[in-house]
Amino acid sequence: MRIAVLADIHGNLPAFEAALEHVAGQHVDQLIIAGDLVVGAPESAACWHLAQSLNCPIVRGNHEGYVARYGTASAPAAWQTRQFAPVQWAAAQFSEAERQALDSLPKHLRLPGVADLLIVHASLRNDRDSIMPHTPETEIAAMFPDVGEALIVRAHNHQGQVRLWAGHQIITTGSVGLALDSHPTAQYLLLEQTSHGWKFWHQSVAYDVEATIRRFHTTGYLAACGPMAQLYLREVATASFFIVPFLHAYQRWSAQEPITLEDALARYLDPRAAYG
Repeated sequence: MRIAVLADIHGNLPAFEAALEHVAGQHVDQLIIAGDLVVGAPESAACWHLAQSLNCPIVRGNHEGYVARYGTASAPAAWQTRQFAPVQWAAAQFSEAERQALDSLPKHLRLPGVADLLIVHASLRNDRDSIMPHTPETEIAAMFPDVGEALIVRAHNHQGQVRLWAGHQIITTGSVGLALDSHPTAQYLLLEQTSHGWKFWHQSVAYDVEATIRRFHTTGYLAACGPMAQLYLREVATASFFIVPFLHAYQRWSAQEPITLEDALARYLDPRAAYG
């Protein structure tokens, strides 16, 4: 059994297409998408439609949940603010039926007839948990209660990683559309089940990053979504963290004084600024 697991595509259609072209040469028996097809680069709906055409299992990521819930009674009021403009942009691309389909995606996956493999977006506990090299084992145990599979494949953190925990291997796939390891490539995971257990390889595929950058402009996404789209553009172009550090700074500054998202971004990108 040979499996390709793609995740964290985030509306980046050129990266998704490049990863699929690479997968086509790997003689896989099964393709799986482990969540977050949407929100980030401009083409969320196009990525969803392409994924649907593949007729493969898709696990729901946190961003599928955001798009599905946006504008409903269960959505936080903050989602109407400028900070969530990329979610608003993505949600507008989907019909109500498509949003219901996003919401109905499974939260985890066990393949029939394939032993010892669990696939999630972030964890079994929720779709937002992070696992880093320093995450305490007690915290990981809370994320995966009563898990029997030796191999756990997950996404969400956008950096390929292997973590050993209590007799399990936890492999983070890396991100197809929004890599954050300083290498702007389309990254995915290749698995192979053998008589001696599972083998795995992190894959890194060159794609036309400039084509994605152009689409930020030509689709109107950058103009419509402002600061958050600018940060997504920087992450695509550099494969480096911008959004999470910015939001931490914005939260601190907002607690100290009123500040617009635009002014906060200008301060954040100013090399002379203090971040205390």
